[in-house]
Amino acid sequence: MIRIIPHPEAASVLARRTVRLEEAEGTVRPILEAVRAEGDPALLRFSQQFDRIEPSALRVSANELRSAADRLSPEVLRAIRTASQNIREFATIQLPKEHFEEFSPGRKLGQIVRPLDAVGCYIPSGRYPLPSTLLMTAVLAQTAGVPQIIIASPKPTDEILGAAHLLGIRDVFRMGGAQAIAAMAFGTRTVPRVDRIVGPGNIYVAAAKKLLAGEVGIDFVAGPTEILILSAGGNARSIAADMLAQAEHDTDASAILITTSESLAQAVRTQIEEQLRDLPTADVARVSIERNSAVILVPDLETGVRLTNDFAPEHLSLHEPSLLNKIRNAGTVFLGENSPESAGDYAAGPSHVLPTSGAARLRGGLSAADFVKVIAIQQLSPIALKELASAITTLARAEGLEAHARAVEVRSV
Repeated sequence: MIRIIPHPEAASVLARRTVRLEEAEGTVRPILEAVRAEGDPALLRFSQQFDRIEPSALRVSANELRSAADRLSPEVLRAIRTASQNIREFATIQLPKEHFEEFSPGRKLGQIVRPLDAVGCYIPSGRYPLPSTLLMTAVLAQTAGVPQIIIASPKPTDEILGAAHLLGIRDVFRMGGAQAIAAMAFGTRTVPRVDRIVGPGNIYVAAAKKLLAGEVGIDFVAGPTEILILSAGGNARSIAADMLAQAEHDTDASAILITTSESLAQAVRTQIEEQLRDLPTADVARVSIERNSAVILVPDLETGVRLTNDFAPEHLSLHEPSLLNKIRNAGTVFLGENSPESAGDYAAGPSHVLPTSGAARLRGGLSAADFVKVIAIQQLSPIALKELASAITTLARAEGLEAHARAVEVRSV
């Protein structure tokens, strides 16, 4: 049964369980180095060892992709098309714009926007295969104009392969774990090297991404998924359903309700127990609810907002729209009672690849902007350079960089 606690006791709940990657890093480091040194032989060896993938099955053929799409039901096909259209529509407005303008006489500044050359999308396919993650990553990359998109998934289902076919993606590989991250980061004879790797995975995938960050771009190191619901009132049945939707992901997931209403807290607790009775994923969800989740009672919504910003949740369900301007830290916000987290997971438009473990203090979710480079451009006329010459040469000499100063003076300004 979920705990109901007063806010002074909330620290233990809001202090996330530490995700210790050190042990996982020790496990994956030799895998990364082997793939770096050997390429395909190491990739194939680890793929057989960990995922039972035969070398001939590593690259998914065009015929396999097409056949998988042909096996999808009309309902699934429609759902994929609806979701991808909405994701693409929202991704388009996330892209930075190009501009080039004169800020002062002769000083023209601006930016150009260029897509990355290649990206890798890691698509989980373990207990819950996630074709939605393929859409939430690859569609953003396509919208940004990335010419080469690599899909890595150890045991892709027809839904994953069919979605790749419908998006026109051809570089799909049956590979997972640290060896897949290494193959995309370093490149092998079979797997192209990419500029950035995105998408969630288990602790070994997270550890591999952490170790390779810098050699390859990553989105973020993902921890257990989480939702925080802030509501003064609301429908206990739907709130409980939203909490269970998050809890069923993993036994390490967390679902937190912050409310001023003790009656709502009790009603949500009752509803969670009722809904768990016939939930097919109850064995996972119950552990998450009892071990990592809670209802926190606060004296007022201001206290609730403070706790929310301190926690910086991956998913924030905000039932009071008037509080939105007070929210500083959240991966994504679901505004109002009719905006369930499930909508964001699948079809509303924004990506469901989001920062966890408090990383929402630093950034929001994955966006099309993550797949482009914004390159500043500068053009100075002789007059503009003359205007800046004193500031440039003075600062250069203050730093002891004489050649910098002379590079201006040699132009006879």
